[in-house]
Amino acid sequence: MATTKNLCAQIPIDLHERVSEERERLGQTTSEYITNLIQEYYDMIENQKGGIQMTEKGRTMAFQIPEELFQRIKRHLERETLRSGKKLTQRDFVLNLITQALDEADAENAAEQNTPTETPVAPRVADVTAPANTDTPDEDNAV
Repeated sequence: MATTKNLCAQIPIDLHERVSEERERLGQTTSEYITNLIQEYYDMIENQKGGIQMTEKGRTMAFQIPEELFQRIKRHLERETLRSGKKLTQRDFVLNLITQALDEADAENAAEQNTPTETPVAPRVADVTAPANTDTPDEDNAV
């Protein structure tokens, strides 16, 4: 286990209540919950420096989905957050799915491009019909 140090801060009561509710819902200790929040914040900052900046390079993609599907996604995100101990956001979930699907499609496309096409086969002698009235030996006596 990593060496730890205490971090204290005075925060407004309404924010404290919100943090407590979410922490309890996730089944985490205060220490786990705050650690995950801070780590996610720094990960987000690093990602933005690495090139994903919504205002400069990002594009918005918006669409509606059925309520039932939305609820399934929310349940999945909650399970993954509990399982991994790290909050999985809707954005990350959808981006991962899109990236995975595109990677698979690219791999299939590359495989199709690398598959050699069949070259035409020259007709075999047995497939060529000899014209009528030619000097060919009788087929029954052929060797």
